[in-house]
Amino acid sequence: MAPTAPTPPPADDRPDPVRGPRPPLGPGPDSELTWLLHRAAQRMHTAVGAQAARHGLTLRDHIVLSALDKTSGLTQIELGQALGVDKTTLVAELDRLEKAGLVERKADPRDRRARIPALTDAGDRVRARIAVDATAAETAAVASVDPALLRPLRDALYAIIAATDDPGSCI
Repeated sequence: MAPTAPTPPPADDRPDPVRGPRPPLGPGPDSELTWLLHRAAQRMHTAVGAQAARHGLTLRDHIVLSALDKTSGLTQIELGQALGVDKTTLVAELDRLEKAGLVERKADPRDRRARIPALTDAGDRVRARIAVDATAAETAAVASVDPALLRPLRDALYAIIAATDDPGSCI
């Protein structure tokens, strides 16, 4: 007698008659906050990364360009601290963006050894185009959330990241 193959799971949400109810495939609202934040960040990274890719860039490229737009005048070291990225990773990213003509680096007038990265006109144009598409993607990603909850959510997330000296890596 040939061995029988295991029974595949049902194709829908009906409970398996042998194993009982099917567990949820992802986190539920009572899951650990870290898991929920991680999955939400993955969702947003996927949505916004797809928009950056439409313009020939990566999510990391978009985040660096956005950071340069929001925090101009920072040295490379300060930018790395703001993004939570080590110096080697940031230098490689800036090298790529500079080679693509999207970023330029100038000497810091306060310290000739330091460099201040800045958007070029081309970098600002592509950043602005991605930002429009990224905003639409973010809006679609949170479409199921009551709009009255979005401001408190932003405030809570900012409170979490602002309350520490370790910003963590966002890229």
